[in-house]
Amino acid sequence: MNTLYWLITITDRHSTDAFLALYEEHGITVSLRTVGAGTAVQETLSTLGLEQTEKAVLFAMITAETWPGLQKDLRRKMRIDVPGTGIAFIIPVSSIGGKRALQFLTEHQTFALKEESTLKDTRYELLLVIANQGHTGSIMDAARAAGAGGGTVIHAKGTGMEGAEKFLGVSLASEKELVLIVVKHADKNNVMTAIMQEAGLETKAKAIVFSLPVTGTAGLRLQDLNEENT
Repeated sequence: MNTLYWLITITDRHSTDAFLALYEEHGITVSLRTVGAGTAVQETLSTLGLEQTEKAVLFAMITAETWPGLQKDLRRKMRIDVPGTGIAFIIPVSSIGGKRALQFLTEHQTFALKEESTLKDTRYELLLVIANQGHTGSIMDAARAAGAGGGTVIHAKGTGMEGAEKFLGVSLASEKELVLIVVKHADKNNVMTAIMQEAGLETKAKAIVFSLPVTGTAGLRLQDLNEENT
């Protein structure tokens, strides 16, 4: 699946609707959004004549065919290259749990299904689980039972959820939780399968799960040492 990417856009919160409208122009109808805060020091903001503002963080699945045109319009229409406007970047997706979920996330984009891709020497994967709010416990119970450690939860609001019934056969609420879990590459399939079985589309959690390759880590040394000593 080497032509699928996770798109992350960070901009001022008041620009959220404009960026989402541009997404939709390019067929990106399903996305998540949450809020954050910039870290620029006050002296820098004063020098630039800016005020500290809340940031919007937007997430979406995007295909290789969609990205070039979107990238061009981010620069031309949104002027994203102007300092202080925002930033957008893509991360390759290595696998996704289920064809229906893939079709839902890329409904209006051109996508040719290919074999799952793996970056060389990738020992870990980042699992991203999109689920209805209030079901983190069942997701993490399933993940831990299959060999995962802890996870991190981000509360977000989804757009384009009304199209879920066409592909998934279920309706989805707009309030979402995005759960991030780092797992060993060798455990990825087992953990993804466990989450889909215990918290997937047939459950109240209505979880969708996919993975991103991790090319470097810090903070997992003890786990690596234990693995070397077995």
